[in-house]
Amino acid sequence: MLLMLAFPGIRSEVADPRRRKPSTDDTVPEISNLGRFFAARRIELRLTQQTLADLAGVSRYSVQALERGSGGIKLASVVDIADILGLRLQATNESE
Repeated sequence: MLLMLAFPGIRSEVADPRRRKPSTDDTVPEISNLGRFFAARRIELRLTQQTLADLAGVSRYSVQALERGSGGIKLASVVDIADILGLRLQATNESE
């Protein structure tokens, strides 16, 4: 506030934060399906997102990003979360 009083026009030069609600349009279908599966397993185990994040050593935001299917999560974090949920990731060739 003091800075704004010292420089009256400063507010007009500073952009507002870019906060927005997560949109389902930002989802990647494969990640979204995986996220729903992980969320269902978390709920089945009666874990909160925060508890899962703490156990996996990741942020709650990472758990939310995975469950939302936004794709904004590192593969290493997905593996850590899967481990806590008792899940295993497996890649297969589509032609097989």
